[in-house]
Amino acid sequence: MASLQTLHVEVNGQAQVRSVAPRQHLVDFIRNELGLKGSHLGCEHGVCGACTVEVDGRIVRACLMLAIQAQGCDVQTIEGVDAQGAFKDLQQAFVARNALQCGFCTPGMVMCASALLEQGGCPSRSDIRAHISGNYCRCTGYEAIVDAIELTARKRAAT
Repeated sequence: MASLQTLHVEVNGQAQVRSVAPRQHLVDFIRNELGLKGSHLGCEHGVCGACTVEVDGRIVRACLMLAIQAQGCDVQTIEGVDAQGAFKDLQQAFVARNALQCGFCTPGMVMCASALLEQGGCPSRSDIRAHISGNYCRCTGYEAIVDAIELTARKRAAT
């Protein structure tokens, strides 16, 4: 059995010091050790996007990253970004456009869309589709999701 390693990480603005197994994935650490259940575990191969989080400002698949790789990093989960109100307008657009149904993909989709919107401007529908292409949704057919992201981008650009 591998020995535990000490992990120093900031998650949603809170310093965390925990002992972790060397092969524990970041999503498992977030969900099981910290009790933050917004990042979902779907495919465990990095292709569905349900586990999307932000590490030092970069969108990553937390099922592909080991927790210990986040040593000294700033990790933002859907719970942390939501608490900041950083994408309340995006959330409202998801509701207005019926861009969520079962909700399983929603946290990862919103994290991914938020990263695109932070770049500013009004991305085209094809740019939006390309940006969210790594996030699977089996319920909506994507049109409503693209509508919500486009609506948010246009509103932000108008202000």
